Amino acid sequence: MNKAKRLEILTRLRDDNPNPTTELNFSSPFELLIAVLLSAQATDVGVNKATAKLYPVANTPQAILDLGLDGLKSYIKTIGLFNTKAVNTMKTCQMLVDLHNGEVPEDREALEALPGVGRKTANVVLNTAFGWPTIAVDTHIFRVSNRTKFAMGKNVDLVEQKLLKVVPAEFKVDVHHWLILHGRYTCIARKPRCGSCIIEDLCDFKDKTE
Repeated sequence: MNKAKRLEILTRLRDDNPNPTTELNFSSPFELLIAVLLSAQATDVGVNKATAKLYPVANTPQAILDLGLDGLKSYIKTIGLFNTKAVNTMKTCQMLVDLHNGEVPEDREALEALPGVGRKTANVVLNTAFGWPTIAVDTHIFRVSNRTKFAMGKNVDLVEQKLLKVVPAEFKVDVHHWLILHGRYTCIARKPRCGSCIIEDLCDFKDKTE
């Protein structure tokens, strides 16, 4: 895919959604961090239902520690892998209290040192909470990038590197959200909704649907 076509795709996505953001509900960097931790192999809707009950009771590292492990589990038990996620959340909260004065660090290395936090989660937090031009590649973004041929790669790391290389600076902060929403609602896995896609004429996917 050439530079001009990529630019037109990004321009259309921006025009359609000028101020995109995550569908996870949050009101602080900490709430976002925990929501992203809980969202692995779970839906944003499911996470939001759980955090809507959890955050009014505990939305700081110390408050979650005060709940205790079983107390936390009672709020997130509807989410897949909740036992492991509860353990990682408690460990993360303890590290935030011990090492960062209860605050989420605006630092990739410090974020990735937290239990359950990998590069993708760190990218989401840095981008959405702090406005960094990072691009977190999940299954939706990986699929859209490869299917459209916008930024092809055999794994998420390679797609991230390609996106960082080909996306102009003015689009970098928001491109993560545009691509994930496009993959979630239009360029879906089994039968993409090509007929209602605003970038269909620019996409290089050969097996387009009606």
